[in-house]
Amino acid sequence: MVQIICGEKGKGKTKHLLERVNDMVKKANGNVVYIDKNTKKMYELSNKIRLINVRDFPISNSDEFLGFICGIISQDHDLEEMFLDSFLTISNTKDDEIDHVIRKLEAISDNFHVNFVLSVSKNSDTLSDDIKDYIVVDL
Repeated sequence: MVQIICGEKGKGKTKHLLERVNDMVKKANGNVVYIDKNTKKMYELSNKIRLINVRDFPISNSDEFLGFICGIISQDHDLEEMFLDSFLTISNTKDDEIDHVIRKLEAISDNFHVNFVLSVSKNSDTLSDDIKDYIVVDL
């Protein structure tokens, strides 16, 4: 399953994402990963959550990012949830690639039973109708 928290920059998406991830880890049977563009939120996350700074890795486009996600999943068979903050930035996804990348994440989710929660710095009106079905929080 893919879920999107969307809204313009500065609307509080990260706050919602942090609340969700910290609540999720309390009830999760498997592992939980939080991917971000830095480690600033390290102390806001439960110590049971694995924080990954995507900038530590040489990822330059959305296909490489999807490969990175698959690599994480392949190494952790107990992975249950992945939270992706600043999704468009960390994945290097261009506006015309959003639908494609989210459909790929949905396929990965279905295949490996890993749920994804993404924060997307876009107004919901600018997203395609297909993507709007994934929105759970619109700020």
